[in-house]
Amino acid sequence: MAENQNIEWKESWRDEYLKWICGFANAKGGSIIIGKDDKGKIIGVKNAKRLLEDIPNKVKDVLGIIVDVNLHETENGEYLEIIVEAHPYPVNYKGQYHYRSGSTKQELKGNALDKFLLQKKGKRWDGVPIPNVSIEDLKPDTFDHFRKKAVKAQRIEEDVLTDTNDHLLENLQLVENKYLKRAALLLFHPNPENFVTGAYIKIGFFQSDDELKF
Repeated sequence: MAENQNIEWKESWRDEYLKWICGFANAKGGSIIIGKDDKGKIIGVKNAKRLLEDIPNKVKDVLGIIVDVNLHETENGEYLEIIVEAHPYPVNYKGQYHYRSGSTKQELKGNALDKFLLQKKGKRWDGVPIPNVSIEDLKPDTFDHFRKKAVKAQRIEEDVLTDTNDHLLENLQLVENKYLKRAALLLFHPNPENFVTGAYIKIGFFQSDDELKF
């Protein structure tokens, strides 16, 4: 079996492979085989009995997670199988976040890291609360325009026209712990690019829920 999303082969153990374990934990889990070459041939691993104890302790101390380490004995020598479960929360290696993608390990940075952390916390990009912005900073005319268009499209009831802006934002679930969400700023702020660089709107016509016509 070749290396893939869930399997990695290493000829011998190095502490830097804790990054690979971190990557598996942040993705869909997987196994690292210590004692196989790049072609998957068993070449054996030295000090297998010692590593059987050292690896779980290092994983726990550095990554804060528990992994299973199994010793396998064959005619060609012993090898270790490190089984890593996928974790529902972000796992970091000394402040770095690694991720298993295909047969590679990638360190997440910038926007990729932000997106990963939000997904692990069950949040979407547009649902992030933004501090230091209040409803007074939003454009009243935009609320009025939104109400008229939404009622005309029969997306909301006409009595929503009389709701306050505060109530409308709450009904649209655009407020969290008194903070406006990023989507609220994209919809109603006069200068959304102050908060979302390169913000723009695409409009499409859907024949059904999943069939985009243009």
